[in-house]
Amino acid sequence: MFKFLGNQDKNKSNQSGSGKIIALMNQKGGVGKTTMAYNMAHALKSKGHKVLCIDMDPQFNFSLLFGHKESDDSKNIYHLLINSIKELKPLHTNIFLSEVIKKTNSGIDLIPAGQALSGLELTVAGINAPRQLLLKKFIDLNELKNFYDYIVIDGPPTLGLIVVNILCACDGVLFPFIPDAFSEQGLKNIRNVLVDIEDMGIVQVPKILGYIPNLFEGRRKKSREDFEHIKGEFLDGEIFEPFLNKANFAKSMAHSKSVFDYEAMDFKELQNQFLVVANSVENQLMN
Repeated sequence: MFKFLGNQDKNKSNQSGSGKIIALMNQKGGVGKTTMAYNMAHALKSKGHKVLCIDMDPQFNFSLLFGHKESDDSKNIYHLLINSIKELKPLHTNIFLSEVIKKTNSGIDLIPAGQALSGLELTVAGINAPRQLLLKKFIDLNELKNFYDYIVIDGPPTLGLIVVNILCACDGVLFPFIPDAFSEQGLKNIRNVLVDIEDMGIVQVPKILGYIPNLFEGRRKKSREDFEHIKGEFLDGEIFEPFLNKANFAKSMAHSKSVFDYEAMDFKELQNQFLVVANSVENQLMN
């Protein structure tokens, strides 16, 4: 599926630092992946962890949820990745990591994305360094796993080089999905990328941490049938309790807030659901 260089530098995923990297992925868009990543970061933060979020989607909705808006001169993960590639020195910008990391009001740090990230694959097409390891080497070079307990990555709904970089860099993956045929196919497609990564043999394949059903319409017979079908198809990871399609969930996102920003009882159930997922992630990624 992807053309990469052969076996070089067999970098295992926990080579530097004790922090853990998790990604939320699905090739199908519109499944609430960014919403889940945002609330998962807050769930981990609520448990006392130091959390960094990295937006790897050129649409940068993850960054927008944290209140970061792209400007003409703003620098983001794209510029940091380019700066980390010696072969692309003519394209380097005078920017440091400390200038790009944003301190958010929630106490979570953010490395934002921007539209420039959409050109990453073309920009690095001619380099000799392993293109699939750009993000991993950036994280290792800056020792981010020494500074953060968890790094949460939101990726794009595609199957390109950015997705491969995310999967090569992370320790575990969560798969949000809507119980329907399109989302099921998206899950199958991105799991095939994990097989490709395993075949490359240059990194440890990330652990499948589980599947998160989202926007579930439990009163609809077709939704229930689709959910049961998908449960039978994906037996390699935990399938968490479905997140129902409720108005209060949409309300929190409309105001760029996590469910942990609300004290009302309506949000307690959602908070508990995310904490169940966070506890599972902690347990699965324990050394």
